[in-house]
Amino acid sequence: MKRATMLFIAAFVLAGLAVYQYVAKDESSVTAAAAGFKPKAGSEAVTFQLPGLDEKNYAIGGKQDKLTFVNFWASWCGPCELEAPDLQTLYEKYGDKIAFYGVNATKFDKERAARQFVDDHEFTFPILMDRKGDVTNIYKVDTFPTTFLIDSSGVIRERINGVITIKEWERLIEQYS
Repeated sequence: MKRATMLFIAAFVLAGLAVYQYVAKDESSVTAAAAGFKPKAGSEAVTFQLPGLDEKNYAIGGKQDKLTFVNFWASWCGPCELEAPDLQTLYEKYGDKIAFYGVNATKFDKERAARQFVDDHEFTFPILMDRKGDVTNIYKVDTFPTTFLIDSSGVIRERINGVITIKEWERLIEQYS
């Protein structure tokens, strides 16, 4: 009886630890307070830092010297595949005028597949890896692709869910840069 009680207590403690680890989130990649953050046009963008495919760390958000383009995507996403050539074209045209980043929602993707996607589409702009999904969650990205245009003051000017034409991208980039 005593042994059964001890086993029950040990199992209960282990279960509690498992639940705690599941619920606890490590959002160390997010460097600004995200309480009440509404990732839509007119909101101040939450700053974050993520590693790139090149394993360098990139800091996004806050005051910058130019417009920032942040595209959240996944390798399994059909619309992302459709949009990929336009992103590379935009980067080639505006890469010196704006800060341009792709963010792979790696928590919802496979890193090997993401790397293959980047190679297949010959992306030359920085690709950041959101391996824990913290930034994807904070920016409330639940559809891919989702793109944010953030002005030099750190304010979100546009949130685009889905694919738009390259002409529309050019219009928006010219409007805000």
